[in-house]
Amino acid sequence: MTNVEKLSEILSQSKNAVFFGGAGMSTESGIPDFRSADGIYNQTFGKNLRPEEIVTHSFFMHCPEDFYKFYRTRILYLDAKPNAGHIALAELEKRGILSAVITQNIDGLHQAAGSKNVYELHGSVKRSFCMKCGENYDLDFIVKNTPIPYCKKCGGIVRPDVVLYEENLEPELVTKVVGVIAKADTLIVGGTSLAVYPAAGFIDYFNGEYLVIINKTETHADREAELIIRENIGETLSEAVRLLDC
Repeated sequence: MTNVEKLSEILSQSKNAVFFGGAGMSTESGIPDFRSADGIYNQTFGKNLRPEEIVTHSFFMHCPEDFYKFYRTRILYLDAKPNAGHIALAELEKRGILSAVITQNIDGLHQAAGSKNVYELHGSVKRSFCMKCGENYDLDFIVKNTPIPYCKKCGGIVRPDVVLYEENLEPELVTKVVGVIAKADTLIVGGTSLAVYPAAGFIDYFNGEYLVIINKTETHADREAELIIRENIGETLSEAVRLLDC
């Protein structure tokens, strides 16, 4: 039995599976991850600044114009479409096998593929808000209002609804996510090196039967996994769903 066949068998026995994903989930959609050899964090962006410095709260507050220059050119991928993995997860939810998607990504591709119950740990580029009055704006407003988007109502700076470095995750969201993972019978961890905390520590709350890791490189959770797959996550999930009907 191949690893994909094993995954399909696990899914066929699951009634409350949860998917926990990271940047590797979207690489097959043309969005580079943050830590691989070709990732954003291995590239520089002028002024001798590394990307991880630019996406901090401090940098945003002190240099919003430079932040937005980077954000628009290196974080936003407006033409990205859901890949086979996103579509497979939406199908699993539709079939009543998958109860939730927990993602560290901010691209909104899970929802675009049809997933309904999605927990976005780090927010979404699809949403923005005024830091002064709280007025909500969409992605198009950020794209078109250069160099710095200002609120039409009060003139405050509009920022993306994403979690920057130096900022905390929303406590209420953390509580919900921990509860979802704790109740899962199967947890599929995909496209993440589990290097970003506190998010990476959430999987420690899993008490179910099957922990599945789908990632190109090793993770600290490998030793606990029932199944480890080092193949492309999109192809793997898509094939596993297809085998459910065989």
